[in-house]
Amino acid sequence: MLILLPPSEGKTPATKGPAVDWSALSFPELNIHRATVLDALGIVSAHEDALALLGVGASLQADVERNTRLHAEPAAPAHQVYSGVLYDALGFNGMTPAQRRKATASVLVVSALWGAIGFGDSVPAYRLSMGTALPDVGRLATFWKPKLASALAARTDGELLVDCRSSTYAAAWTPPPAQTVAVNVFTESNGKRTVVSHFAKHTRGELARHLLTRRGRAPQSPAQLLSAAQEAWQAELVEGTSRKPHTLNIILEG
Repeated sequence: MLILLPPSEGKTPATKGPAVDWSALSFPELNIHRATVLDALGIVSAHEDALALLGVGASLQADVERNTRLHAEPAAPAHQVYSGVLYDALGFNGMTPAQRRKATASVLVVSALWGAIGFGDSVPAYRLSMGTALPDVGRLATFWKPKLASALAARTDGELLVDCRSSTYAAAWTPPPAQTVAVNVFTESNGKRTVVSHFAKHTRGELARHLLTRRGRAPQSPAQLLSAAQEAWQAELVEGTSRKPHTLNIILEG
């Protein structure tokens, strides 16, 4: 089982330590493409209109300035750098050592800057969304899609993929439908279901934590994933097709 996560919008910068060691990153064949994106991001972030070009507000000025020196910024494991609703709910720091090892081995983060990294890969904090277009790179989801398809093929072969990514990051890589289960979250009140956004992030983080900390073997099929989810939530499985992944719907009380 592999759990696919999006990065968080907000990130916690490392305060000390060495810069990113490119040779230690997962999927080293992506390094040439990572360097292309990082260089383009540094140029855009130094532009006088950087905030507008990156689609962020004035409160993120310091984050954008950090983008100009990412080669030298201290790096930390992805599970420390990525923060926010989903990652708070996942609660890596509150896991046992065995559970942390399982999380490090089982979680992949799809990133606008790095393409895809492991949960234990050390990276600097940065500000960049997959929906951004960079000069000479273009729309990042389009840039990364063929490269991730090639790089992730061997790592994901035969694995059940629990896809907790948002639609923006799902656009960067389409995993094999037969082995993929996308996770949706709804609230239900008086028989009416409503798609949720903020609570979807939280619930996906809780699901990831549940899968990483529960006793027993990790789910190996969509049906086993459904059974695991039903240990904690009302849930249903919508069967996929040859072109569309399975869907796990988690239903919260409205």
